[in-house]
Amino acid sequence: MKFLDQAKVYIRSGDGGAGCVSFRREKFIEYGGPDGGDGGRGGDVWIEAVDGLNTLIDYRYQQHFKAKTGMHGAGRQMHGPNAEDVVLKVPVGTEVLEEDGETLVADMDIVGKRIRLAKGGNGGFGNVHFKGPINQAPRFALPGQEGIERWVWLRLKLIADVGLVGLPNAGKSTFLAAVSAAKPKIADYPFTTLTPNLGVVDLSTNERFVIADIPGLIEGASEGAGLGVRFLGHVERSATLIHLVDGTQDDVADAYRTVRAELAAYGEGIADKAEIVALNKVDALDPETRKKKLAELKKAAGKKPMVVSGVSGEGVKELLRDAYAMVRERKAEVAAEGKPVEAWRP
Repeated sequence: MKFLDQAKVYIRSGDGGAGCVSFRREKFIEYGGPDGGDGGRGGDVWIEAVDGLNTLIDYRYQQHFKAKTGMHGAGRQMHGPNAEDVVLKVPVGTEVLEEDGETLVADMDIVGKRIRLAKGGNGGFGNVHFKGPINQAPRFALPGQEGIERWVWLRLKLIADVGLVGLPNAGKSTFLAAVSAAKPKIADYPFTTLTPNLGVVDLSTNERFVIADIPGLIEGASEGAGLGVRFLGHVERSATLIHLVDGTQDDVADAYRTVRAELAAYGEGIADKAEIVALNKVDALDPETRKKKLAELKKAAGKKPMVVSGVSGEGVKELLRDAYAMVRERKAEVAAEGKPVEAWRP
């Protein structure tokens, strides 16, 4: 299944049904009078966050969603039935934006959250509503109200507790495969990962968190170089970042600064998130080189980096423990602020 994290869709709620002009004509009833029924209400357009979806691929093949018109009224004061609603089902974490792509309409961040995007038109009154002492036989009824039409953007931001960032070939996919059951594509060339990958880390029965592998950033990503920063939105909700730096490259300090510069250029508070810096691929370094690289990275990051290897497993457990501690701390802060914390469920 292909990964699709944004889609533009057209929605239109249904028109209301027209009211009916009718008169009661029955044998032995001298004064029948008007008896036209009301039209039914047009269908609404709703959006709902559901479990089991992790991509917007369904909206690649269907972009138009139109609710039906309510049924028209009939004689004998029979009202037309309401039309059925249309429900757009999306993954948890989907944002609904106006056509300008910036104005937020709804944030579907909780399973079961349901919001009406377009209200159906009300049905028109039948002529029975307009009878009175002056006009006892009205020969008119109201048409139904028109529905609402609009274009909206659906933009998915994966809900992950920890985000993996780094240059291409920093070993992010290998690390993800080592710590979770995820099976990302792994190769020895840049930009192997073209879309984000999610994995669930199980430290123990009650210690679990979600980690997201974001495609590599390069210098100029904020201006569109490489894959750009399009996928950085998937770590906006993360509690912390794990910044992996390839220990086998020549200048680890420059690698660290390059990614940090792109995070800052992207904005949205990502550069301010708690960060764990880790020197990766240390299994390929001799002790002297390892010591030198650690010193260079520590100077650039301003903090002591961790030492890990997704291949040998060195330092992986300690890194995951630190990341989980930061996740718990962040969730405690959110809970203290009074915001609901949605627990992730596999």
